[in-house]
Amino acid sequence: MFTYVAKKVFGSAADRYVKRVRPQVQRIASLEDKYTALADEDFKPLVQSWKQEVANGKSLDDLLPDVFACVREVGRRVLEMRHFDVQLIGGMVLHQGKIAEMKTGEGKTLVATLPVVLNALTGKGVHVVTVNDYLARRDCEWMSGIYNFLGLSTGTILHGLTPDERRAAYGADITYGTNNEFGFDYLRDNMAFSPDQLVQRGHSFAIVDEVDSILIDEARTPLIISGPSEQSTDLYVRVDAVVPRLKKEEDFTVDEKARSASLTDEGVARVEKILGVDNLFDPANITVQHHVLQSLKAHAIFQRDVDYIVKDGEVLIVDEFTGRLMPGRRYSDGLHQALEAKEKVEVKAENQTLASITFQNYFRMYDKLSGMTGTADTEAVEFKEIYNLEVMVIPTHRPMVRKDHADVIYRTQQEKYHAIADEISELHRKGQPVLVGTVSIEKSELVSALLDKRKVPHKVLNAKLHEQEAEIVAEAGQPGKVTIATNMAGRGTDIKLGEGVVDLGGLFILGTERHESRRIDNQLRGRSGRQGDPGASRFYLALDDELMRLFGSERISGLMEKLGMKEGEAIENKMVSKAIENAQKRVEAHNFDIRKNLLEYDDVMNQQREVIYTQRREIMTNADLPALIDAFAEDLVDDILAPAQLRDGAADEETVSSVRARLDEVFDMRRFPEFQQGGLPTAERCLEWVGSIITSLKEQVPDHFDEIVRYFLLESLDRNWKEHLLNMDHLRDGIGLRGYGQKDPKQEYKREGFDLFQEMLYRIKENTLFALMRLRIKSEQVREEDFQHEEQKNLSYGGAGEGEGGKPAKKPVKRSQPKVGRNDPCPCGSGQKYKKCCGRGK
Repeated sequence: MFTYVAKKVFGSAADRYVKRVRPQVQRIASLEDKYTALADEDFKPLVQSWKQEVANGKSLDDLLPDVFACVREVGRRVLEMRHFDVQLIGGMVLHQGKIAEMKTGEGKTLVATLPVVLNALTGKGVHVVTVNDYLARRDCEWMSGIYNFLGLSTGTILHGLTPDERRAAYGADITYGTNNEFGFDYLRDNMAFSPDQLVQRGHSFAIVDEVDSILIDEARTPLIISGPSEQSTDLYVRVDAVVPRLKKEEDFTVDEKARSASLTDEGVARVEKILGVDNLFDPANITVQHHVLQSLKAHAIFQRDVDYIVKDGEVLIVDEFTGRLMPGRRYSDGLHQALEAKEKVEVKAENQTLASITFQNYFRMYDKLSGMTGTADTEAVEFKEIYNLEVMVIPTHRPMVRKDHADVIYRTQQEKYHAIADEISELHRKGQPVLVGTVSIEKSELVSALLDKRKVPHKVLNAKLHEQEAEIVAEAGQPGKVTIATNMAGRGTDIKLGEGVVDLGGLFILGTERHESRRIDNQLRGRSGRQGDPGASRFYLALDDELMRLFGSERISGLMEKLGMKEGEAIENKMVSKAIENAQKRVEAHNFDIRKNLLEYDDVMNQQREVIYTQRREIMTNADLPALIDAFAEDLVDDILAPAQLRDGAADEETVSSVRARLDEVFDMRRFPEFQQGGLPTAERCLEWVGSIITSLKEQVPDHFDEIVRYFLLESLDRNWKEHLLNMDHLRDGIGLRGYGQKDPKQEYKREGFDLFQEMLYRIKENTLFALMRLRIKSEQVREEDFQHEEQKNLSYGGAGEGEGGKPAKKPVKRSQPKVGRNDPCPCGSGQKYKKCCGRGK
């Protein structure tokens, strides 16, 4: 109540913001004559002069009025589109690193040109992020007229480009691309072996189009680059034959709200009997247990043609928010293999993670981030908490006149779809265009079948091809058109009304059920009523809709019974609509908790990722690699000699023997006669021997020494980082059980993850020195390009850390906890060396 009164008295935050920037809008308007008077050839030199001013220290804020006035004039000349005042306000919001919520049809693509040109003056590159390749290509081609007129270069990052094409696109002043392409290029750059293989050049400023879709909807799915593991897939098929024999409620239970399934005690006993396992929860049977639970989830939770489809012998994921197929994407943790076994298609090998990052952590790397969408206000809290982004609602150029009717609710699906078909038939008869929004491919085909029976011509969008999608959606406003689509199909495409449609009431939006997110419903409604056009929307619901069934249909069902509702009758009540909205809010809060939880765990990994990737870049660009090897050797020698460094007296014979064995294992010291004489060498003597080996190696291949060392450093880092990612995945899988011991799982994950990270840093040094100490140069001429490939044909060396037969070599000295080397990057993530950070004074 207080919030409502405060808004009435003081206005909303967006109202106050608009009032505050009005003088700036007037300042831009006052400059219009100045830029109208310029000749076409005057603009490029002007932009170059602004670039120089920025390089000399002038702030972008000081240049904003002139730049915005300039872009407005160029838009009028090149595209015959003059920026409205509200679009100027939207441009200011984006420049200031906020989210601009602008209704559909308000010209977000044109708005972006204002802050893009302004921030391109820094020369650091501006990234414009879109939801698919089609929009990236379309928007770049469409707006490049303005940019090229001003002398600014553009590039587009699309699927299938070569590294050279990507590097050129990132080198442009303005780069368009999808969130996936930007993210994967970042990961690939951190798997490169030389600086000339890098394609990106930093993360300065990004504008994310459809920001809610990218930063909210897709935030639950991390970007992963993976490689095949060597595990057998036979167990998936074997377990899949067991799960269909289990009975719901008797052998397993399903929690549809949490989308999880679990075995009952009876179910555990039944599985153990069928599989011939004594104890399913014995640590020795952890793999079998994992396969059973994933197969149970595949059968009990995931539905064909809703969560996935089977096409050409493959299980393809269906995006729950857009209804689009996601070829190339696979569920992780064995779930995809369980689905393949369920659908009797080829079960492909599990993949092991080589590199990963969440969209939250990728986009938080940018110095400045902004976004635009038609629906962000409902997630304003999450944007602020996760990304520190404020949401500003930009007023429309013309008043909104669309009529949003109250929901109508039926008892059953059959009654609801019969009413939907009747409504569409009547609207089509009148000539009013209809866009039907469904939540799944299955439901869109159901509506299509009903219309076929009534002989109502229509088009169905199953969201498979973006170009066709945009083309069909763009025509959805023509007289008599009926278009059936998943709720988000054709997002980013305006629907313009055909001749005579305005008089018929504009485009009618018909939703077949509510989505679990209010944003998605608002996106669907927003397809109608663009730029002051008339329009209408209505949602048709049934008590057995998934959302209604899971979140509160009992009260509504009781209300309908009290009102004496008969079959085929609907209820239309604002109170009921409010109850549905509250159910959606609960689901949104639940999904926010899932995303926040994912981020809190990934933040631990992100600190480690930053340390490793920073060290990796230093290795690729470092001209003094021998100094790094010396530091590694110093840390290793100190750690190996530590058990024998007693304060009082000499170390016992057994300790001396084990320390000598470790020195020989790591550094191959038996080659030195002095070492073979026995006794414990000093640290200084050990480092002299190591130095002599490195010097000898350098003398043999002086021109290629740096490439050799760099290769072994990167190979060791990548291999151990890959294993570390797997270990962290395993740690996270079981960390929730710590809660039963009254321990905070997140704190335990952080603590144990830190220990694993220290172990990994130690192994990187150990593996690198192990390989270099055993390196033998063959007589063939060494070619520089040999070091760019994974298989080194001119080098032979013992496998790092391996004994005979490829088995891990036995370590005579047991390390309870390897110390972090003084010259290592500090594991706390500060970016400083350990000796200057947490290791100070140690």
